[in-house]
Amino acid sequence: MRPRDRGDVAGPHRFNGRPGGLVPPLLRHYGGWGVVGVRERPDGNDANEANDGIGGKAARKTSANGKAYDPERLFLPPDDDLAPNRPGETLRARLDASGTGRVALALARCLGRRPVEDAWRRALAAEQAVGAALEELTAGGWDVVHSIVLPGDAVIAHLLIGPGGVFGVAAKPAHKARVQVGETLVRVSRERHPRPYVREIRHDCVRASLVLSRGCGFLVQVRPVLVLVGAGSVEVSPALEDVQVLEEAQAAALGAAGGVLHPSRADRIHTVARNRRVWLWA
Repeated sequence: MRPRDRGDVAGPHRFNGRPGGLVPPLLRHYGGWGVVGVRERPDGNDANEANDGIGGKAARKTSANGKAYDPERLFLPPDDDLAPNRPGETLRARLDASGTGRVALALARCLGRRPVEDAWRRALAAEQAVGAALEELTAGGWDVVHSIVLPGDAVIAHLLIGPGGVFGVAAKPAHKARVQVGETLVRVSRERHPRPYVREIRHDCVRASLVLSRGCGFLVQVRPVLVLVGAGSVEVSPALEDVQVLEEAQAAALGAAGGVLHPSRADRIHTVARNRRVWLWA
């Protein structure tokens, strides 16, 4: 792949549908566009030169049978493909790697302790429930990538991509609890300290927007969504406007959104999002 100068942009860049827009400073900081970890194509063209399929060089090509495809998916190494991830993949790995046996866990509970494995299992159940609801949206033209690990141990539980845009979805357990959601923190009854769920998903979505915009070559907005699983009641501060707060049964309603992304752009975002290596620079 040919080297790029800092700030070099692949193809005619577009923002908000207007060609030739200025490159946002935060994106320029990352040193140009492109997808990290995608091998050079056999036709000799740099994968980073692909655009979004609307003007300029098209990322999607047409096969012999007339169907469109994205060459980057064909040359993405299997170990770097996040598409096969199951909901809660990172939590499954933590539980599998835990050396604490059942007897030790039972003894800890009898002594009044709270094993971290119990918290992991509750979080896993929440992500599995929300992930299953989001997977049902794939029949309507949506794609979902689960368990995207960011530098610093942050994890985007679910990234939903489709006609209604891109959503970063955090799923948190709140079994029969009264939940108060503020502008940055979430207070759950029976828990001593508030949780920074709102601040975390907001920050993770900003990082995801930068990564996807850099990889796609056009501006991608990732909207944060916080889903509270099993909550008894939820009270949301009126001052909270940028983070959407849902209960478990409402997660599937995200699929009703539309009119935001052209199918070719949604496909391009999904191609970039499923590449593990692009997230190394988040």
